[in-house]
Formats: sequence, structure tokens, C-alpha cells
Amino acid sequence: MKRLVVLGGGESGVGAAILGKKKGFDVFVSDKGAITEEYKKVLEHYKIKFEENQHTESEIFNADIVMKSPGIPDKVALIQSLLAKGIKVISEIEFAGEFTNASLVGITGSNGKTTTTMLTHHILKSANLNVGVAGNIGDSFAKQVANESYENYVLELSSFQLDGIEEFRCHIAMITNITPDHLDRYDYDFNKYIASKFRITKNQTEDDFLIYDADDEVITSWLDKHPVQSKLVPFSIEKELEHGAFFKDDEIIIRINEEEFRMDKSYLTIQGKHNTKNAMASMLASKLLQVRNNTISESMSNFEGAEHRLERVVKIEGVTYINDSKATNVNATFYALECMDNPTVWIVGGVDKGNDYTDLLPLVREKVKGIVCLGLDNEKIINTFQNVVDIIVETAGADEAVKVAHKIAQKGDSVLLSPACASFDLFDNYEDRGRQFKNAVRSL
Repeated sequence: MKRLVVLGGGESGVGAAILGKKKGFDVFVSDKGAITEEYKKVLEHYKIKFEENQHTESEIFNADIVMKSPGIPDKVALIQSLLAKGIKVISEIEFAGEFTNASLVGITGSNGKTTTTMLTHHILKSANLNVGVAGNIGDSFAKQVANESYENYVLELSSFQLDGIEEFRCHIAMITNITPDHLDRYDYDFNKYIASKFRITKNQTEDDFLIYDADDEVITSWLDKHPVQSKLVPFSIEKELEHGAFFKDDEIIIRINEEEFRMDKSYLTIQGKHNTKNAMASMLASKLLQVRNNTISESMSNFEGAEHRLERVVKIEGVTYINDSKATNVNATFYALECMDNPTVWIVGGVDKGNDYTDLLPLVREKVKGIVCLGLDNEKIINTFQNVVDIIVETAGADEAVKVAHKIAQKGDSVLLSPACASFDLFDNYEDRGRQFKNAVRSL
């Protein structure tokens, strides 16, 4: 019996453990931190052995294969020791991919992944395809492969998940955009991060497809130097394309499989240029999977966006409160500010991942009337914007940040939580940050 050791007892780890158990592996789960009660119950239900708050080397180094959770960097000593001993270390999507023949749509990028994944899944489901959604959303891919029998999956894939693949292959791969993010995990080398995103094309053949943003110079110049096997399907809002999707006269135009499909922009429920691109990418994937045009238009008009992503919370005394807690990098916040039509009080800050805020200066000058800092270390934010915005206030929690923003904002303004940073200094994760913000707004 082959031994599978799973490092990390979270969603992806527990999913991989269940799949391993069902496929006849001797499974052991090890987490350096605490495992939640919910996941412990699941492991006990499946009679899977586990440990928490430690890694017992004698239990780990006898593995035939190790599945590590995406949160564990390759650089840590334990992983290095496993690799030195010749033990295979893979990601959950690689492990799960071996046990399904489903057609896979894989979506990666620095921003827009979640919305594009949800939108693609929404269209395919509306077209009555037998389709699951996984990756960074909902139940893990491995758990669904263990318990469901979907013929198609739409997977949101982070660079960390892609770093751990060997054989994993998407029939349709999608790269929404690439901007500097998580550089702390890639030795502050942007090229390493780009290469990581492009691993999504690693095992593709000429029967597969790569949907990508033709306006993104990082992507197009990488493709020039590193050609891929799959068929290229570009989208653009800047230029007309012979093949792919583009935007002209308020219409999205799709040219694919020798036909042209036009859809008026008014069908889109999601706002902003970036969301027009997310919609194009989803439409292209749907067309490649033979979904009918009217199903696509209909799905676009009844799609509800992702929580914590430019989510309108409520209007109080003429001020609109918007939760964009999922904006954990500068580029995501750039999109959010670009969408703002009213004077904006901007709540920003958290754990900085090597951010360069200078790209935001023109938008902040044009749109932001006050900045409320929400983080333990706000020095960089203050230094960047102190000459551009008159009001900058530091706060130490969602309640205080919302109260201060409420004082600064006047009728007709917007209050935007778009932190441009990770949340781990004051919150459990970006969802927790978004929820605390919404609760604080509702109790004003």
C-alpha cells in the first residue's frame, strides 16, 4: 500500500486525504498548526490518522508521495529535506488531476480569477453542462473528485498551486493578467512569478486552448519568447482581433470557430473595464465548449458578482459603502479606484507584500478625498500619498476605520474598502476583513 502524507489540514489537505483514502493509499495528515474542529471531524469520519501542532519526521519521511498545501513555501526545511530524499512533493490539484477524466478549464492570473471562475461556471451550469467549480473556491478539487462525478471542472488556480504540478493538464487554460504579486515567495524576481503562472500551459497539447489578455504586455512578451503548444485565443479591449474577443462600439465581439457573435455591453451585471475582460474570457471558454449564444447572453445578465469584490454594501445618508476586501494587491485596487465615479474615502492597508503604490497616484489624485489606513504599519502608504490627499487617518480595526470614513464622507461620496494588502495583521483572512467591514457599516 502506497503511503500518502498530506502536509496541512485545511480545505485542500483534507480533500486530498479523503481522495487518497478512497483510492487505497495509507494516508497521514500533518499540520504544524492547529486543525479546526470541523476538519478533525471529517478526518475522524474517514478514519484518517492525523497530527496537529507538529511535524513528526518519522511519520513523514516514510511517504511515497507528499501533498503539500499551497500555503507552505518550497523553501522550508521540511520540504527541502523531502526533495533531497527523492520523495515526490506535489500540489492537491496535481494529485486530484490523476483521478479524473473530466475536461478542465483552469483560470489563473494576478487579478480577476475569482470573478472569471464564478462567471464561467455560471454560464456552463446555465447551459446544463455537468460542471463543478473548485481550486480556491468552495470545496477542494480533490474532495469533489473523491465524492462527485462531474464531466467538467472550472478551477481557480493560484501560482502556488501551479508550482506543484507535473502532469496536470487543462483543456482550456486562461491567464487573466499578470502584475507583481506574492513576490516574497519568488525571491522578489518577477520573471519567476510569470513562469509560475505559465505553468498552467505546461502539459497542454495542440488540441488545447490558452485564453489570454492580448493587452497585457507581460503576457504577450512572455509568449513571444516562450511559445506554447496550445491554440492561442486572445481577448482585447484596445484592438480589433481576427480571432478571439474584442470590444467595439459598446459591444463584445467574439470571433471563433469561423463564426461571429456580438453581445451588447448592457448585458453585463459587473462593472469596470477589468470586468469586461473577465466577461470576454468567460465567453470564449463557453464558446469553445459549444455553449449557445443566447445562453451566454442570458447568463451574463443574471450573474451576481463575487462577495468581497466591489460589493455594494449599503447607502447611508447618501454615502455608498463598497466592500472590495478581496483586493489584496495594488493592481486590484487600481481597478477598484478606476470604477469610482464619486469622490471617494479610501480605506487601505494591511500586510504589504512588497507593494509599489506609485501606480495609484494619478487615480488617487483624481478620485480620493480622504485616506483611512487600516493596518499595523502604514508608513509606506502615508509617505506615498501625504502630498496628494489632505486627510490621512490611521485606525486599528474595521469599526474604527468605518466610523472615521463616515465622518469624512459627505452626501454623494463613496467609502471604498480596497486594502491593496493582505489581511493577516488584524484579520483571519480577506473574508473576515470584508465581513467585519460590512458589520461595522450596518451598525453605523
